[in-house]
Amino acid sequence: FNISFPHWPCPCAKGIAMSLILVSRFHVSQVHAASHGGLYSRPFIESFEETPMLVAVFTYMSYGILTIFGYLRDFLRHWKIERCNIAREKEEQKDFVPLYQDFENFYNRNIYMRIRDSWNRPLCSVPGAKMDLLEQATHDYNWTFHYTGRVMHDVINLGSYNYLGFADNTGPCADSAAEATMKYGVGVASTRQEIGNLDRHEEMEKLVAKFLGVESAMTFGMGFATNSMNIPALSGKGCLILSDELNHASLVLGARLSGSTIRVFKHNNMQSLEKLLREAIVHGQPRTHRPWKKILIVVEGIYSMEGSVVRLPEVIALKKRYRAYLYLDEAHSIGALGPRGRGVVDYFGLDPCDVDVMMGTFTKSFGAAGGYIAGKRELIEYLRSHSHSAVYATSMSPPVMEQIITSMKCIMGEDGTTMGCERVRQLAKNTVYFRKRLREMGFIIYGNEGSPVVPMMLYMPAKIGAFAREMLKRNIGVVGVGFPATPIIESRARFCISAAHTKDVLDTALSVINEVGDLLQLKYSRRKRQPSLARPFDDNVYEDIDD
Repeated sequence: FNISFPHWPCPCAKGIAMSLILVSRFHVSQVHAASHGGLYSRPFIESFEETPMLVAVFTYMSYGILTIFGYLRDFLRHWKIERCNIAREKEEQKDFVPLYQDFENFYNRNIYMRIRDSWNRPLCSVPGAKMDLLEQATHDYNWTFHYTGRVMHDVINLGSYNYLGFADNTGPCADSAAEATMKYGVGVASTRQEIGNLDRHEEMEKLVAKFLGVESAMTFGMGFATNSMNIPALSGKGCLILSDELNHASLVLGARLSGSTIRVFKHNNMQSLEKLLREAIVHGQPRTHRPWKKILIVVEGIYSMEGSVVRLPEVIALKKRYRAYLYLDEAHSIGALGPRGRGVVDYFGLDPCDVDVMMGTFTKSFGAAGGYIAGKRELIEYLRSHSHSAVYATSMSPPVMEQIITSMKCIMGEDGTTMGCERVRQLAKNTVYFRKRLREMGFIIYGNEGSPVVPMMLYMPAKIGAFAREMLKRNIGVVGVGFPATPIIESRARFCISAAHTKDVLDTALSVINEVGDLLQLKYSRRKRQPSLARPFDDNVYEDIDD
């Protein structure tokens, strides 16, 4: 089994053209029910409200002012009037290949440095519904930090990917991981192909295949490397990769390393994808016009910056029509979507066999580390001998394996309890409730109604740092995201909902978000606002969505 993928000329958020009069690249709302020839068995609702024109103009003005002051400060640094602490090339190394790109360096020292305190905060506890943070301070405007020794206790965690709440230091997962450590130790000190293949590795891979409903699976110690090191093993010259413009950096890197030709289609746009498929079949390879050896479509289940869900039924239909291959990255969707927690395939009620290469990670819903590739047995056997990550990387740590096995059995119900199923349902209810309340308050929220990744638009760069600081003052930990991870005028706060969040915790967080939103004037939505009243959970919310 040999699949090939192309090179990719742009990073995750790159390639989205913006102009001063651009309002938004998304529609106000997109509703796709069972209208596409019966492809959808459930409502598919995503919301991407337009950016207000005035907000877009002020955001560009903000970046313009920051850029002007950045060049002024660089002038002062050049003449030694102001000290520059960032890494620079030595004078005697100027003739070598530059280690730092000029614009990236400029952006880091003049824009990112102003809000750097909003990131890289050390935790002193497990990343559960609440966490402990070590306080840090700076006396040189975020160039360096020192720790005060004070610990901020019980900070509500809205930033970790702990979707099902398995990242904990108590319970069956922690107990089994401790037992595995006592029996096997922490490290394996070898690769799988040498003497690092434990019996638990074999059991874990059989369990993953059973969980996904496919013939076979193999696991890797690092989620990022699962994409970046396996795509080159499946792809090569003469192959074409069609990649969503918002795919993760690991997919971008893997596609580039493969040496394949890469073409990018608009995010979740099936017309754009079908146009590229037709052109690929009609024109073939450049210059020679020979048919492509393979055409591979690369998509994600949940896009981690947009909160959108791939239109998998339509992608599979196009893949079958044009006889292409499909590579599905379920890093964020596995465990977090679907009535059984089996990911986006389960969410749409599709056949796993229709996806040629199923990829996912254990770092989110399973509270562990590493990733997997699953599919037909021929595919997995091919990867065992050709994947760089399988041949050269050290085997997965035994306690990490045990965490994966125990949490997966819990989701499947093989532990003799219904805890896993209850967590999947609780995550779905929390997600719908949280999204609905934020939208009622007047915030612009992106993404699919079933996605536990909830982006709330901030737009202006100064508001990224201000929002994170004000939230932390009120004991809420959040993640702010800006350029280059997002388009330059679409900075946002990204909330990650967990099954471990109780209604009281969510209501407390929502109350604080509402307060800070009024303080920083973040309620940009032009939709009619609903009264922001506390609402009880609906026990049948998941069934209502299915209907």
